[in-house]
Amino acid sequence: MSRTALRICPLCEATCGLTLTIEGTRVTHARGDRDDVFSQGFICPKGASFGAVDSDPDRLRTPLVRRDGELREATWGEAFDAVAAGIRPVVERHGPNSVGVVLGNPNVHTMAGALYPTVLLAGLGTRSIFTASTVDQMPKHVSSGLLFGDANAIPVPDLDRTDHLLLIGANPLESNGSLCTAPDFPGKLKALKARGGTLVVIDPRRTRTAKLADRHIAVRPGTDALLLAAMAQVLYEEGLVDPTPHVQGIEELAGELREFTPEAVAEACDVEAGVIRTLARELAAAPTAAVYGRIGSCTVPHGTLASWLVDVLNILTGNLDRPGGALFPQAATDKTPRPAGPGRGFALGRWHSRVSRHPEAKGELPLSALAEEIDTATEEGEPVRALIAVAANPVLSAPDGDRLDKALDSLDFMVSVDPYLNETSRHADVVLPPPPPSQSPHHDFAFNTLAVRNQVRYTRPAIPLEPGRMAETEILARLILAVTGMHGADPAAVDHMVIDQTLGKAVKEPHSPVHGGDPRELAGRLTGDTGPERRLDLMLRLGPYGDGFGVRPDGLSLEKLLAHPHGIDLGPLEPRLPQPLKTRSGRVELLPGPIADDLPRLRAALAERPEGLVLVGRRHLRSNNSWMHNVPALTGGSNRCTLQIHPEDAERLGVQNAEPVRVKGAGGEVTVTAEVTDAVRRGVVSMPHGWGHDRPGTRLSHASTDPGVNVNQLLDGRLLDPLSGNAVLNGVPVEVAPGAAPESPAVTEKLTALT
Repeated sequence: MSRTALRICPLCEATCGLTLTIEGTRVTHARGDRDDVFSQGFICPKGASFGAVDSDPDRLRTPLVRRDGELREATWGEAFDAVAAGIRPVVERHGPNSVGVVLGNPNVHTMAGALYPTVLLAGLGTRSIFTASTVDQMPKHVSSGLLFGDANAIPVPDLDRTDHLLLIGANPLESNGSLCTAPDFPGKLKALKARGGTLVVIDPRRTRTAKLADRHIAVRPGTDALLLAAMAQVLYEEGLVDPTPHVQGIEELAGELREFTPEAVAEACDVEAGVIRTLARELAAAPTAAVYGRIGSCTVPHGTLASWLVDVLNILTGNLDRPGGALFPQAATDKTPRPAGPGRGFALGRWHSRVSRHPEAKGELPLSALAEEIDTATEEGEPVRALIAVAANPVLSAPDGDRLDKALDSLDFMVSVDPYLNETSRHADVVLPPPPPSQSPHHDFAFNTLAVRNQVRYTRPAIPLEPGRMAETEILARLILAVTGMHGADPAAVDHMVIDQTLGKAVKEPHSPVHGGDPRELAGRLTGDTGPERRLDLMLRLGPYGDGFGVRPDGLSLEKLLAHPHGIDLGPLEPRLPQPLKTRSGRVELLPGPIADDLPRLRAALAERPEGLVLVGRRHLRSNNSWMHNVPALTGGSNRCTLQIHPEDAERLGVQNAEPVRVKGAGGEVTVTAEVTDAVRRGVVSMPHGWGHDRPGTRLSHASTDPGVNVNQLLDGRLLDPLSGNAVLNGVPVEVAPGAAPESPAVTEKLTALT
């Protein structure tokens, strides 16, 4: 007999509400939850395939422990014994920095990934921290940190009320949005146009989003910052600056941008000066407007400057922090809002990587540097000798995966928390598999801080935890205990510790609703069936909408949220400045020192002209990086690993559609199938990210039948945005020629293993 259950979809940033049909312990169907306060029934192909993702037969069901060189099934007790025996001696002998931690993108899609990694990092005390942010969004964190004093204070476009939306390097009809949580992004763009608004898309590809636009500008890849700087220069030159309040540095910025005229940048960007002036004038003339940039403008040599200039344009036109512009969301689990005033600010380079001396950003080192931090000896500090990878597959997601592949084999010990034996976890000495999403609770801690409407939702597990499985929250709690010298302690102790520490600080803060209270008494009033639920209850009660443990009787708590299974709508985004600012001045610092110091590098780019072809990535609606390629329902069709090339470039190079071509970059060479299309501009080729499932020792039976190639193998891992340490994935030169390249080492290794 079937039943239904609600679940928030964890498969992309849109966080849509789902209604699952369940037969026994299996999800047989998923549809959009029409009563969900945020998504209102919207669903994409990924959400519709929730059941197939959930029941993938290649998902690991029990831990794996390496014995005699082979990964074999083990009990949970044996697995954590092995973790403690493998990690602790490395820490004690070589120090905490000899243990690296890699956090992958899926962490922000689970409750466990939001609640426990910070505790793990604090307990280990390591500075060898690497995450997916430095192959994706770190430039936006850095620019926000420098502008607003808080790297997580990221304004999002007010999609439902804006009159003019300019997208640069973003394709939300395929990505469903990124650093902008918006169910039914396509519907919101269509609604913008239906109410007479304007959509402008700046992208070297004619994407599905670009086809919807009123104006599509096919900019030369990698020149986003030049184009945006020229638009800002026009605002100054033509007297169109009408800035947001609480800002300093308006006049100083005018002098720094004086050289970036439309005429000066036009040739580098391959966009006519008149078009650039029109873009700036239309932005300034709109009743309300928002500029939004994403991965295409982040993963380039000037990614932080481009991210900064996105907000500069919003600020100069007065559209930051006003309805219809770009506003700061207020999540229900945010900390208790503090009074407006100066903060501690944001600093870069508090420490550096050991080998190439890359500065940290937001407490992280570049993921591109992980291989050299493992395989290169220096006189300064210990190399990374042990690695903890949580939901991470950097062999595919970071540049030069072949080098990292070899480096992982040289580690003294590695543990991976992952449901799959993939290209990275195959190297682990212990693999700890979390249960499928239907058996896990869900609340979006991170994405609600980026949501286009304030709301709060929580769903308990749709299916009870299967016998032999362990909740992901317990896995991470036990992992924390095992690697910090407390192996064998009650995993609930981790949640108790966090609750005690949080309440201990809260009662001392004058602006807290529990100021002067008794932490033990307050802890005793928390509700929830599990430690994670009690922590959620704590965050809700102390948050901006919370009941303050009875101070505000109508406020939020876990109990109230559970009484609203489709969520609680908290209203549209509202102006919040200056409260979110944590800069030392207490104002938006429009021209921070690190930005000013990097502008000469952008001026030098005025004279740069790429020779030959340059590479850009692309997104597919039915995948999320490398996650979905093992699900038959989400592969094939348009979700293919091909090299898109313009017909004129193909004819010039002798490339034929659907035939193999060799692509060579600074990091290596691959063979891929050509897709001749005018969807890319001349001089540009495009390959998707997350493919390359051809390495031996994995258990990805469907993905390996159509493995594609790893585009990141073409990239030089030394090429980074200097301010953020973000890898440069777009606008990099490549050579393309017809025919197949020699087999890669990974393919050769696989063939050898098979024979």
